[in-house]
Amino acid sequence: MSLESVKAHFKQWERDVDVMEFESSSATVEQAAETIGVAPARIAKTLSFRGSEEMAILVVAAGDAKIDNKKFRHQFGFKARMLSPEEVLEQTGHAIGGVCPFGLTNELDVYLDVSMQRFETLYPACGSSNSAIELTKDELFKYSFAKEWIDVCKGWGEDEEQAEVSQQMEV
Repeated sequence: MSLESVKAHFKQWERDVDVMEFESSSATVEQAAETIGVAPARIAKTLSFRGSEEMAILVVAAGDAKIDNKKFRHQFGFKARMLSPEEVLEQTGHAIGGVCPFGLTNELDVYLDVSMQRFETLYPACGSSNSAIELTKDELFKYSFAKEWIDVCKGWGEDEEQAEVSQQMEV
């Protein structure tokens, strides 16, 4: 049902036909990257947190990024506390492995982390553990009805930085 709500969401822009469904699982960043054939960092993962009220907030980040608790607290004014799988399903309408900022059960605040801005296109899930869609950064912002770009992650881009340092040392 969740995949169908996402397709219905994309239908308003005639992008429902662009939702990809796979034979293999795309439930984790690694599985999605392998299935699609891209670097794990290009998978746009959606993280669900307890908001200041009863409603969850969603943060979409690059696949190689991790939440930085200090940055999160500074941005939102409260501690980052992830929802349980049951709460995620209740709040978003999507089960873990297919959580995305599209076709949501409730109107939730969606934020996009700057860790994704280094890519032209990204691959968020589409409501199931075997689906995704390729979107530009601007499309992701528009289709997710994101409130703003924020900086609440750490650890991203480190592989690229280490590769650059290694190349410079070889020269």
